[in-house]
Amino acid sequence: MSKAKTSSRRDVTARVLAAILGGYALAYAATAFLSVYLPLVRSDRVVFASLSCFAVYTLAILYAFAARSALQAWLVLIGATVLMALAAYLPGDFGVRP
Repeated sequence: MSKAKTSSRRDVTARVLAAILGGYALAYAATAFLSVYLPLVRSDRVVFASLSCFAVYTLAILYAFAARSALQAWLVLIGATVLMALAAYLPGDFGVRP
């Protein structure tokens, strides 16, 4: 009984950390990604990207608690964060940096 309770606490703690830290990282990467690739004027891109990061953060939090396991939540959040960050920061052809 106590072992299951401990693993449940670990799972909840891992999900909370994934929601807070992983969600924040994903929102940051999404903001950078959108501020580079949206087909708008630069100032509009930055405003839209900054405002949409709140929706991305909320969705990341919801996903962290809806995922099958805490490990899956971490992997998906980290994977999406890395992909968006690489797409935002690697190409220098556009002359635009987030």
